Amino acid sequence: MKVGLIDYDRGNLRSVEKALEQVGCIVERIENGEQLKNSALDLMVLPGVGAFGDAMQNLIARDLVQPIKSWFEADKPFLGICLGFQLLFESSEESIGVPGLGLFPGRVVRFPDAVGDIPHMGWNQVSWKVMQGDHPLAAVFATQPYFYHVHSYYPETTADCDGWCQTEYGVSFASGIVRGKQAAFQFHPEKSQQAGLDLLHAFTASLK
Repeated sequence: MKVGLIDYDRGNLRSVEKALEQVGCIVERIENGEQLKNSALDLMVLPGVGAFGDAMQNLIARDLVQPIKSWFEADKPFLGICLGFQLLFESSEESIGVPGLGLFPGRVVRFPDAVGDIPHMGWNQVSWKVMQGDHPLAAVFATQPYFYHVHSYYPETTADCDGWCQTEYGVSFASGIVRGKQAAFQFHPEKSQQAGLDLLHAFTASLK
């Protein structure tokens, strides 16, 4: 499987690249919109760390916004990770006035101070919530595995989906959304050891 890893100077690309290679993918880094439009890919991966506004600025500067939207809206296989999950929404409290990609309804909000330590950093359990029927990824979450999280913001959303992941950190929040051949997660599969590799393997296998 040939994977296009979006390189917009806002992600721990080598970690993601290595994890994808471990589950049998051939990874090509995509640095601009023209390259994305001209690459024959089986899956697009949008990683990300850092601030929402800076990330959107970099996507715009590299002419990646519309090609990513077009890919996603065509229901092509897609995986978003951490900030690459948050960018799919309409806006974020982290960067007031900066529109996101708007591919899922909802906004990204900051954890309330009452939850304790912010950012939410470290291992936490993730459970699967079925919305419509079943999905190949549901089995990965059957034991409510632990995944590695690093974030201060999370999405509030009512996105139409096949299933979603839930994590508890003072509040219950959507830590992942799965819809058909598209998925995005707040946590880091590439930093989550065997649980993360199991998730990446199950997701890429479901696309074949």
